[in-house]
Amino acid sequence: MQFEVFTLLPEIFPPYLDSSILKRARERNLINIRVHNIRDYTRDKHHTTDDNPFGGGGGMVMKPEPVFEAIETVLEIDASQTPPVPASNIPIILLTPQGRVFNQSIAQELSQYPRIVLLCGRYEGIDERIREHLVTDEISIGDYVLTGGELPALILIDAIARLLPDVLGDPTGAQDDSHASGLLEYPHYTRPPEFRGWKAPDVLLSGDHAKIEKWRREQSLLRTFNKRPDMLEKFELTKKDLKFIESLKPQEKSEK
Repeated sequence: MQFEVFTLLPEIFPPYLDSSILKRARERNLINIRVHNIRDYTRDKHHTTDDNPFGGGGGMVMKPEPVFEAIETVLEIDASQTPPVPASNIPIILLTPQGRVFNQSIAQELSQYPRIVLLCGRYEGIDERIREHLVTDEISIGDYVLTGGELPALILIDAIARLLPDVLGDPTGAQDDSHASGLLEYPHYTRPPEFRGWKAPDVLLSGDHAKIEKWRREQSLLRTFNKRPDMLEKFELTKKDLKFIESLKPQEKSEK
């Protein structure tokens, strides 16, 4: 899979992309991440990428010319065609607080594309013509505002890449994650079996895989019930799941 990242601050990306799982995935050519400096596509000697907003107000606005030039050049878009045919199957995503809120389902959706574009906003925002005539999708990572789209872009790259085949060492690792299955993930333990008097659950040391799977399922349900009960409303529960959740409700009432 190929990520095309467009930013005014390309130096932000290498420290994270050159580490751990993403580094190994790039070395094995499982993913390709190209970071493009929008300033390289300006045509004035000062490499101007922003200007004052029409109508006044604070902050600066990213100009349309270098953004269009950068993305159209990299994607080989014929600017005279409407819509731009070469980009019709490539999501051009603006990272913005106004976008749809990112979640595991969207990560799964985007992981099906062979190539995606991530456009990092800066300053007060972008010229609206970029949003209207170039961008095909808008994504937010939450209901708060950051100084730019670089951190959200890294979050999308990380979340999407780990869903791709062979990126994670464990073939089922991404399937077991919180939100991937629709439930929060069960607790994990490792050596030593006892630390400062706190013991790992006996069932995990039993070697009985059926009991371990049952315990993990119930722990996922328990955590979701306690921390994110809203997720249970959307999750398709089995009869055993429902029976276990019903057993939790008297306990919940007694604790109030």
